[in-house]
Amino acid sequence: MKASAFVYPWDVNGDPGAPARIAELGTAQVTLAAAYHSTRALTPRHPRHRVVTAEYAAVLYPPGESRWSGRALRPRPAGGWAPGDAFGEAAAALTDAGLEVHTWVVLAHNSRLGAEHPDTSVVNAYGDRYPWAPCIAQPDTRAYLTDLAAEAAVRPGAHGTELESLGWYGLAHLHAHDKTAGVALGDAGQYLMSLCFCPACRDGYGTEGLDADDLAAAVRDALDPVWRGEAQSGGGWTGVEKLLGDSRAHATRAWRDRTARTLQEEAVAAVRRTAPDGFQVLLHADPVSYHCGANAGVDPAHILSVADGVVVPCTGDPGLVTPFARESREGAVLAANFTVVSGMGGSPGTLAADAAEARRLGATELRLYHAGLASDADLASVRPALAGL
Repeated sequence: MKASAFVYPWDVNGDPGAPARIAELGTAQVTLAAAYHSTRALTPRHPRHRVVTAEYAAVLYPPGESRWSGRALRPRPAGGWAPGDAFGEAAAALTDAGLEVHTWVVLAHNSRLGAEHPDTSVVNAYGDRYPWAPCIAQPDTRAYLTDLAAEAAVRPGAHGTELESLGWYGLAHLHAHDKTAGVALGDAGQYLMSLCFCPACRDGYGTEGLDADDLAAAVRDALDPVWRGEAQSGGGWTGVEKLLGDSRAHATRAWRDRTARTLQEEAVAAVRRTAPDGFQVLLHADPVSYHCGANAGVDPAHILSVADGVVVPCTGDPGLVTPFARESREGAVLAANFTVVSGMGGSPGTLAADAAEARRLGATELRLYHAGLASDADLASVRPALAGL
């Protein structure tokens, strides 16, 4: 069962022992960040530093001037945390250690884009903007994300890519000093708070027979008792229908599903136009299409007809693989993604059993989050688990 470990360039560059250490885990592949959001990350073994602060969403290579010249929306190169062609330097070192390199590309999750271009952001029913969440319905944003996918995915030496956040992003976001857990919104409340009311989405609701002002008022009315603590917002899609009403709920979902699906089709096609033959394209995906976030909500049958496969969050619940397995075709990659960092909720000690269960449910590969963040003890648990597979 093939396994790949997620890695940042700063885990490798400046640490001559990193490539061999990663290879010794027993992985055949690394998924190396080429475009990534802002973060603060530990580097437990690096000889030069222990904490890396990536101040804003950036590409970790020099962006092509010919592609981006004159465009308002364009990627920013990283600062001192990943200078120059940090991706290329790390990729070369990992390749020399015998590892196959695939790119890791974060797309519709970009706080700097929202800060510099506020009109690109998702706007909720109350008029609040989410600067970390570009609205994927806007034509200029879609063009930016599609071109970024093509450029960041197909880096020299890469054999494939994994596209993260290729869909709607909403309220849920681990923002700096996050203080949004005071009211239990539940699955349904998160959906309502993630509905966008920018001009493009207002027009989109109109194509589904909805008046955007009436819809926004209905969202606010539905959430009022939730804010007062008088009602729970409910769970699952039935909770959305209960809060918003069946017809409104299904109309919003039709608009959002169509918008995400067409963006996914366009981005994957753009990558394939740029990539060499045999280049693998996977999406980080959630099998519930109305879900937002890094693992984009998708229709399993549709996405497996578009991409070569999916990376599925399985920490604590390998069952999310099952809907994709039902729709899988020959050769499709169903990669079960397990966190192996104990301090981030992972369970490296049970990796062998978890992987076996995921394989029973239809997973064909493993992803390990994250070789750079894990402690020595966590990595020591990973090695025998992978050897047993």
